[in-house]
Amino acid sequence: MASEEEVLGKAYDSRLMKRLLTYLRPYKWQVGIALASILLKAGADVLGPYLTKVVVDRYLAPVRGLHTPLDRFLSNKALVGIAQIATLYVGLLIFSFLLEYLQTYYMQWAGQKTMFDMRAQIFRHLQRMHIGFYDKNPVGRLVTRVTTDVDAVNEMFTSGVVSIFEDVFVLAGIIAIMLRMNWKLALITFAVLPLIGIATKIFRDKVRDSYRRIRVAIARINAYLQEHVSGMVVLQLFNREERAYDKFSEVNSVHMDAYKDAIMAHAVYYPVVEVLSAIAIASVIWFGGNDVIRNATTLGVLVAFIQYAQRFFRPIQDLSEKYNILQSAMASSERIFKLLDTPAEITSPTVTQTPNGPGRIEFDHVWFAYRSVRRENDGGHVSSAGLLKTSSPTGADARPPQAEGPDWVLRDVSFAIEPGETVAFVGHTGAGKTTIISLLMRFYDVQKGAIRIDGVDVKEMDLVDLRRRFGVVLQDPFLFSGTVASNIRLGTSDINDEDVEKAAEDVNLADFIRTLPNGFDEEVRERGSTLSTGQKQLISFARALAHDPKILVLDEATSSVDTETEFRVRDALSRMVEGRTSVIIAHRLSTIQRADKIVVMHKGQVREMGSHQQLLAQHGIYYKLYQLQYKDQEVASGSQVTAGADD
Repeated sequence: MASEEEVLGKAYDSRLMKRLLTYLRPYKWQVGIALASILLKAGADVLGPYLTKVVVDRYLAPVRGLHTPLDRFLSNKALVGIAQIATLYVGLLIFSFLLEYLQTYYMQWAGQKTMFDMRAQIFRHLQRMHIGFYDKNPVGRLVTRVTTDVDAVNEMFTSGVVSIFEDVFVLAGIIAIMLRMNWKLALITFAVLPLIGIATKIFRDKVRDSYRRIRVAIARINAYLQEHVSGMVVLQLFNREERAYDKFSEVNSVHMDAYKDAIMAHAVYYPVVEVLSAIAIASVIWFGGNDVIRNATTLGVLVAFIQYAQRFFRPIQDLSEKYNILQSAMASSERIFKLLDTPAEITSPTVTQTPNGPGRIEFDHVWFAYRSVRRENDGGHVSSAGLLKTSSPTGADARPPQAEGPDWVLRDVSFAIEPGETVAFVGHTGAGKTTIISLLMRFYDVQKGAIRIDGVDVKEMDLVDLRRRFGVVLQDPFLFSGTVASNIRLGTSDINDEDVEKAAEDVNLADFIRTLPNGFDEEVRERGSTLSTGQKQLISFARALAHDPKILVLDEATSSVDTETEFRVRDALSRMVEGRTSVIIAHRLSTIQRADKIVVMHKGQVREMGSHQQLLAQHGIYYKLYQLQYKDQEVASGSQVTAGADD
């Protein structure tokens, strides 16, 4: 993540800018008002010194034969004329204030709307991405896209681009007026521009490097904080607070040093520009004063030139600073568009089919690998998600893919689950049990074979309709911030309070909820930190049951709960599976002995299938697994008996 933040592209990329401007298209009227305000404000700012010139040359140091466009509006009396010009000057200031208000309000409004639209688009895109995408992209990086990178683009819209336009208009106006008033004094003023250009180039490079290091340091600080705050219990258990603090201090010092370098660059650059601008003004006073003495120019022109010279160098300073904003926005937009251009691997087909059966599940010669390499004899290729896709026919008669190597997670898996049947999957870790669940809900697509629900391939079903059929309880329950009821309901509008309470009753959770101060309205903090693992698991059971699914999936749902909770869950399961097709994955064989069918997975293949008694009679893999767990229970029971005898 940090290395990605180091990448900085061009300060201006027309392709990226053209795409960014499409986000402003719905708000073109507001942007148009802001740009018009900028243009008018630049004109108002440029007219100020010119009015000073008119006052000096007409009233304070009158020049005979001098005519200005304002002559017919001004009085011949000095005090009245000066008052008129002063009033006009104040009017320009008020007008400039109103224009700045319009420009700031509408540009900030459009920027916030753009930021809202962009963040909504990114979040919607993230929701469409398949689970494999999140296997390869850290959460912190994706959060940065939605927050920091969008903020950088917003800053460009609201501050960078607007200020650049304003600075360019002001510079153009000042240059045009100065050249028209006295081109010799104008060239004298511009003489220091090469030196300012060199100083700006050095400053820009230094600040660019500093800002890059600052972004990298911030990314590392965020990553370090997230990891060590989440693992604070382990830090304290192993007394690693001091070591973690020292490491954090190192990362923090890198950020501080980078900021010091940026501050140093600003501290040197702005005084350098001020000195050069002072030299330019002194040169104007020297040469312009000589011209005034020789009557080659007027005192008003000299006074106006001094003011214009002072205003001339401010936009140059701003432009050098806005360069970094523009460059940061280009880098951020490139990362944002790279994410948005990543295609969703799993999508609903254009023409969908809806199964009407009671929930029959069939795996037909399924082959699957999370990551596969190109093979010479299977006609496949690696997709952008790293999944092998084949064009060879499916079915039992088709030639199977090359099975050697560690890439295949499932190898020619076939089985059927009849409606209302409870089927359990067992096997060693890595045998492919959880992968079957992921494929069934189409978190991933199979490379070969087919998965059907009531005769319809899951690839031909609408994703929302497919996943609506399932109620899933995972090994690690996930609760959202909110209330107990909202975590059971999970935003489904047609689940009323009675349904929530009934689901809690059915999973033996209602008694616990009633002991809470606020009952079902009890606050649940982030990830359910105030609840035990067993309580969170029971809420997950109630959530699955409240949605009344046709197919119930339990993935190691009782592996992390205590024995008492397991008995309560086991009692609830008998009611939950009634009338439903149920798929259970469990390491504890005691929880699946009543299953209608047990499928034994080994190294990605179905090795045994049958009831509990049938599999024990075969003396195969299941028998060995059962013996291992039974021996563990015997050892534990023996230890307790021995301990009791010693007492």
